[in-house]
Amino acid sequence: MHVLLVGNYGVGNLGDEALKHYMLRTFPEVTWTVVSACPGSGEVPRLPGGIRSLCTTPWWRTIRVYRSVDRVVFGGGTLFTDIESPYACVLWFLHAFLARLFGKPVLLAFQGIGPFRTRRGEWLARRTASAASFLSVRDPRSLAQVASWGLNSKVVQTFDPIYKEIYSRKSLGTKNLFILIPRENSGDAFRESAMRQLRSRKWDGVHILSFAPSSISETTYCRELGLLIPDSVLVPVHSIDTLLSELSGAAFVLTERFHGAVAALALGLPFAVISRAEGDKLAEMEAIAQSDGAAALMASVLRGEDALREALR
Repeated sequence: MHVLLVGNYGVGNLGDEALKHYMLRTFPEVTWTVVSACPGSGEVPRLPGGIRSLCTTPWWRTIRVYRSVDRVVFGGGTLFTDIESPYACVLWFLHAFLARLFGKPVLLAFQGIGPFRTRRGEWLARRTASAASFLSVRDPRSLAQVASWGLNSKVVQTFDPIYKEIYSRKSLGTKNLFILIPRENSGDAFRESAMRQLRSRKWDGVHILSFAPSSISETTYCRELGLLIPDSVLVPVHSIDTLLSELSGAAFVLTERFHGAVAALALGLPFAVISRAEGDKLAEMEAIAQSDGAAALMASVLRGEDALREALR
């Protein structure tokens, strides 16, 4: 079976790349072609998002793949939300629309859906979810969102699969590190929370992790944050292995990255999040940490895997 994998891949973000590798590794029976913002071997570009990309991106390769594949899978992440980018819902709707245009089933797997600032964003997400032949969501908030659209009968509730990747390999150390995981558009709220936590106790060290080290703006923010914290260490994180190595000595994690919270939860580390908006994916992680144990979360991931595998058949 030939399947096109669609997601926020190729933008240099650890979480999205980890999701891509998870899908390729967990379903080896599938022949995958990946849609990427920066396509490499075995990958094709995203659909064009403007006049410039229309002229410079070889999007016709992607059209050819859409014609030949058996299924189109949206593989994890919070794709359908307009909190950070009003264009995001448009982009992913176009990919789903093209799949339907060629008569290819659309499978939405391990999705975070919402919140929405605009009616257009929610309409595009609802239309895509309604037309999907399979839908699994990774958190209760997303489940409530699709239930409000009348789709609760077709949805599978699961959890982010990176939890399984980290939980199965966890190894905790004995250090007392304070771990900071900002993002490129972090601001005063993250900085102020970091300084309060820094003053709350004595630490063996402070490590600032960058999940998108190729981003100039994120690197700049991390360096500016480091100037406020003497002897702090900036660590570019390119892989789950590096993340596990850093967190093995952590005593507390402050994160504005969703997969930073997932990793802390999988390792049983105390953590706090800085949310981007009320009720967003990060705020949901604190509620999950208080209500769900490791066994329940692992079972939820496996339930999502089994459901997707059956849908692929």
